[in-house]
Amino acid sequence: MTEKRAVLVDIDGVLTVSWKPLPGAVGALREIRRAGLGVALVTNTTSRTRASIAGVLTGAGFPVTADDILTAPTVTAAYLARHCPGARCALLNSGDDIREDLTGVRLTVDDGTGSDMAPGEDADVDVDVDVDVDVVIVGGAGPGFDYAALNRAFGQLQRGARLVAMHRNLYWRTDEGLQLDSGAFLVGLERAARKEAEITGKPSAAFFEAALAHLGVAAGDALMVGDDIESDVLAAQRAGIGGVLVRTGKYLPETHRAASGSPDHVVDSFADLPALLGLGEGTPSAQQ
Repeated sequence: MTEKRAVLVDIDGVLTVSWKPLPGAVGALREIRRAGLGVALVTNTTSRTRASIAGVLTGAGFPVTADDILTAPTVTAAYLARHCPGARCALLNSGDDIREDLTGVRLTVDDGTGSDMAPGEDADVDVDVDVDVDVVIVGGAGPGFDYAALNRAFGQLQRGARLVAMHRNLYWRTDEGLQLDSGAFLVGLERAARKEAEITGKPSAAFFEAALAHLGVAAGDALMVGDDIESDVLAAQRAGIGGVLVRTGKYLPETHRAASGSPDHVVDSFADLPALLGLGEGTPSAQQ
């Protein structure tokens, strides 16, 4: 392989499943760090902040800090600042509070008054059904994606709000198996509201451009490692980044066979990456 200067790594399904390290992942990342390669953990995860993710990963032994992590919420905040500064936004998201990573985003408060919430204030983020907003932001799915929340978002879209989604992931893998993600609901919102979502996380080109800028490397000097052949690997390859598909996480042989293209490399797990990069003795267990 041509020498690389940096690696972009998806977290869920590549380094961890349900935030538990996959076999060999911690050691592989340590070896990559020792070799002096740049590392960016790029994730569509919307259930935790960068600081929270870093805390979980370092607690599991991964050599990372919050500065190494680029999330869909952080990229979404930058996107909204560029394309609709000052817009009043409704957030549809399940999981922990991610407002900390939505720097500068003007979220409305579900207190019946229609007031705005400044970043860092302790307030609910759902929008009252009667309050008009400029943007509906769709994050990750979970218990919060009930009928009332989706119908509220549908009403806002009918009244002219833009639809911005952090990703299109249909599902992700947990220790209990595959679970539905927000992409499955996003399709319904788009069809019902006759409005196409603007995607800010993977597989958008802007997400990969932000990661490369964060690392200070050119596309040809980087590899993207992921378990989602379309959103992680092929999307990165379209941006000029080398793609490595791992057979962990959400990987399914039938999805691989039906994909819109071929990964540059396929390995059994992230533990094989140092050998693929020529950093260790031996060879990856599988590659193409």
